[in-house]
Parts: sequence; C-alpha cells; structure tokens
Amino acid sequence: MVTDKQVRRLMKLIKTEKRKYLAATKAGMDEKTARKYLICRQLPSQVKTEHTWRTREDPFDDVWEEVREFLESNPGLEGTTLFVYLQRKYPGRFLDGQLRTLQRRIKIWRAVEGPPREVFFPQVHHPGQLSESDFTDLSKLGITIQGEPFKHLIYHFVLTYSNWEDGTVCFSESYESLSEGLQNALWELGGAPKEHKTDRLSAAVHKVGHPEEFTRAYSHLLNHYGLVGRKIQAGQANENGDVEQRHFRFKRALDQSLMLRGSRDFSSRKDYELYLQQLFEQLNAGRKERLKEEIKVLKALPSRRLNDCKRQRVKVGPSSTINILHNVYSAPSRLIREWVDVKIYAGYLEIWYAQKLIETIPRIRGEYKHFIQYRHIIDWLVRKPGAFENYRYRCDLFPTSRFRMAYDYLKSHNPLHAIKEYLKILYLAARESESGVDDALRYLLNREENVTAQKVEAMIQSNRCIPSVTDIAIDEINLAGYDELLDMEGAHA
Repeated sequence: MVTDKQVRRLMKLIKTEKRKYLAATKAGMDEKTARKYLICRQLPSQVKTEHTWRTREDPFDDVWEEVREFLESNPGLEGTTLFVYLQRKYPGRFLDGQLRTLQRRIKIWRAVEGPPREVFFPQVHHPGQLSESDFTDLSKLGITIQGEPFKHLIYHFVLTYSNWEDGTVCFSESYESLSEGLQNALWELGGAPKEHKTDRLSAAVHKVGHPEEFTRAYSHLLNHYGLVGRKIQAGQANENGDVEQRHFRFKRALDQSLMLRGSRDFSSRKDYELYLQQLFEQLNAGRKERLKEEIKVLKALPSRRLNDCKRQRVKVGPSSTINILHNVYSAPSRLIREWVDVKIYAGYLEIWYAQKLIETIPRIRGEYKHFIQYRHIIDWLVRKPGAFENYRYRCDLFPTSRFRMAYDYLKSHNPLHAIKEYLKILYLAARESESGVDDALRYLLNREENVTAQKVEAMIQSNRCIPSVTDIAIDEINLAGYDELLDMEGAHA
C-alpha cells in the first residue's frame, strides 16, 4: 500500500529525475501507480472516501421494509407509534431504549427518501404595490469546451528565483480559489518557500476596514505551510512584477501553443487542464538547474493539505433554500427544517446530510444572486400554482428559452389556465426528461400547434423521433427554368 511519504518523495524526485519510472522506483512504487498520483495530485490519505457506512448493527434491519411500507402509505406516522406496533408484533425483541434508534432512522428516511415537504414561496413586494501569486483572466483567448465559450481565470504561482510556475483553473478571485491554487502549486513543487506575496485581494487576503491585517482563513493557510505573508501596496502592481510578467509570457505561450494545435476547442475541462499542465511542464523544462538550487533550501511540506473547501452548517428554510456567502441556493424540499453540512469549493457546493452526499450544486459567481433548481420544489409548486406569478425566483423556473416561450404562448392563448398548464409541463420535465420536453416544445412551437401538457406527455410516452434542430429539408432544385432562360436569350440574340 502506497503511503503519503512515498507520494511526497515522488513529487520531489519527479522534478529532478529524467524519467518517470526512475522517480517511481526510487519512491518505492511502480510507474503505473506513480502516474495515477501525478495526475490526481493528491496524497493517498486524501483520496479516502467519506465515512458513509454504519459502525454497528442496526436492530431494525430485518423489519425496515415493513416500516418503510407504513411510512410510504402514511408519511404522518410517528416513530413512537411504529415502535409500539413492532413491540406488539414481535414480543420481547425490541427494548424501550431502542426507540431513539428507530426515530433517528425514520428521520433520515424522511429527509433522504421521503415525500417532499411543503414549500413556502417568498413573494416580491413592490413599493406602493412593492455588490502574486495572482489571478489572470484567460477568457480573451477564445477557449471553448465542446463549442461553448469557457470563461475562466488562472491562479498563477511563480518562484521569483527560478521562474518555476504553476497554475490552476478557477472562476473567481475567492479564498477557496487561492487556497486550492496555492496548495496545488506547493505540492507540485514538493516544498515551500519562506515568503509568499499577493496583490490586495480584498475577499481572500485582507480584512475589510483593516487592510493591514490578513483574514483568519488566509493566515491559517500561511501558518500551515510556514509561509510569511506579504502583499503589495494599493495601486502598486509593479511590486508583484514577477508574476505580472509571467502572466504576459504565459498567455502568449498558451496562445502560440493553441495556434500550433489548430483548435481552441476541448472535449472536456479535464482535457483542457491536462493541456495546461503539459504546457507548464514545457515552460519549466529550461529552469531545472536553478530549480535544483531552490529545492535544496525549500521547507518541507506538512503531513497533509488543508481542506480546499469551507464548511458551513445551515438550516434549510421553509422556502426550501439555503443562504451561502450571500447567495441563495435551493435544496431538496424533503430537507426543509433540517440542518445540513455544506462544503464550499471554488467551483461547486456539496450538500451533506447524515454522512451522505445529497446534492452537488454549481457555485454562483458574485454575491446576492440565486440558483433555484425547479426539481427541488416542483412537487409543491404544482399544488400552489398561485405562488408562481410573483415568486421571487421565478426566472429560475424556465430551464431553457423554449420553456419561457411555451409559458408566453400559454399566457397569450389561455391566460386563465396558463400557469397550471405550464407547471404541469415543468413537472413533466422533472419526472421524465428535461431534454425530451424541450424537444417536444420546440416541435410544437415550430409547427404553430397548440401547446399543452397533454400533447407534450403524449409525444414523450410515444417515443416519437423528433427531428433535430439541425435537420433542414431543402427542396430539390429544378434546373429546367434556367434552360428556358438560356433558350429565350438565344432566341433574342
């Protein structure tokens, strides 16, 4: 079994050895295993799975299916009632002290598998009626993922002596992005320098109102790696001149590399990140001699990384939403009034409940925004259609532009029942297939047919093959007309 110590030794050797297999052999592992850890850039202790299994036997395992049937047919049943029933049916099998075990299991079932809970929809009230390492933006290079523009930043780390550099893809100048990028660079390097300088990243580095102080999280990160933090003066980017210059040279090298590649499109973000990693290896290839000098005096890394995520424990509100870093996200309605653990990463959030990963949500860039997933609340929204018209986050309930077009069509042709009909279509998308419903709506709208939930459902149930939007029928051209024109011109001549 490969240990953290072996992988850390591999990370150091890979910088000095000419062949990967030599570094792997000296680290005490085969080349295939070494390649795996070089790609994932994590220690063995970091790839361990979350503890999601039971540590002791559940006394209700044998009768749980029976309890589940009761709960599914009548969700209002209390744990005490079911426990008394089990004691009566199985005399002497269950002790009074096991009641809490059953109640806890029922509570978890209701939150993870049970029926959706009632959602309360906040309404809009109008008056009178009712905001060096360094980050650099690569969006202007025109990079795309499967044809879609990929707007992103690079957290860029540079050693000023050897100009050894590393970078991590991110989407905002947040502490999470800085933490992930800095730690990626240090572990790739295999050691830590004495000092680290940044520009004045207000959200990640210094306290609001106290620019002379670092944030607690950033100070903890520096202390973990034994780094002395430095930051430039306001408006003095030249004080971070090394990384600023590397920004320019790196972007120029990337642009030239993409020109040689012949395409700026990548099949996935992972492929793009691998391409960047290879480019950094090429750029660092000519710096090995000076890098060797630095490696000799670099401080050893700690035994583990700091978590790249923030953790926040929040309670799911009655509107089936949680507030994370001044942004609103929806959560499955069955978690209403439950406390959940949220892991906040640079690009996404994870919602955990009872040691289980419940949901992964894209992280919003910026503040005071919202991300509502209609699947979380549609069960109760169809029961409260009147809440839709003035729902504060109504714009999030149109998954694609065609859903919005369908709603506008219904409002103009059937204003009295438009909301109920649209919510039926949205419910169908949640239960069947969003892409299937989208295709059906496109077909009906293009043919100017009446849009109804019944028609959409019938098209999905029939598995009817709907022509792709790129399928265009072009009538055959009759060239006889051109022959006639030529004959007429000849006769005129």
